[in-house]
Amino acid sequence: MYLKSQLSWNVIIPAENLDVEGLMLQKAIVIRLLDDFASKKASKNLGYFMALTTLERIGEGKVREHTGDVLFPVGFSCITFKIFRGEILEGVVDKILKHGVFLRCGPTDKVYLSHQKMADYKYVPGENPIFMNEKMSRIEKDTVVRFIVVGARYVEAEKEFQAVVSLEGDYLGPISQNAV
Repeated sequence: MYLKSQLSWNVIIPAENLDVEGLMLQKAIVIRLLDDFASKKASKNLGYFMALTTLERIGEGKVREHTGDVLFPVGFSCITFKIFRGEILEGVVDKILKHGVFLRCGPTDKVYLSHQKMADYKYVPGENPIFMNEKMSRIEKDTVVRFIVVGARYVEAEKEFQAVVSLEGDYLGPISQNAV
C-alpha cells in the first residue's frame, strides 16, 4: 500500500531563476522539484506519488549549452501508494451500477467490485440503487467497504491504476455507512 522510496531526479532551473545567493538557488531547486513531483502523478513501479519527505542531496549543477539552463541532480525520499494483488484494503463506494460498484481507495478512483465477487448481495434498483444481502447489510454510495485486491494494472496514458476487487473472504464487506 504505502512505500518509502529513494529517488534521484534531474531538476532544471531556467537561467533567469539563477541567483548568486545560494539560499535563493536552493529554494528555486526545491520549488521546481515539488512542482515536478506533483505533476508526475504516478509510475508503474512505484505507484502514486504522495509526499516528498526528505531532500537528501543536491548535486553540482551542469549548464546546458544552448539554453543556459542549469541541470541539478537531486536525491530525495518520498512516500508512494501502490495497490498489490492479494492486499486487503478499504475503499468508499463512489458509483453503483447494475453489475457492480466503483470505489475510491486513496488516490485510486477506478476500483471495481463486480456483483459476481459479492455473492450474498443482490442489486436493488431505484433512485439511489444499492446492493443488499439477506442480513440487510447494504452497500450504497459513500459506504466504506473492506475488500481484497484480485488484480491491478497501470494505465500509462492516464498515469493511473485500476483494480478489480472481491468480497470473497473473512471479514470483508461493508464496515460503515455514509463515511463521507
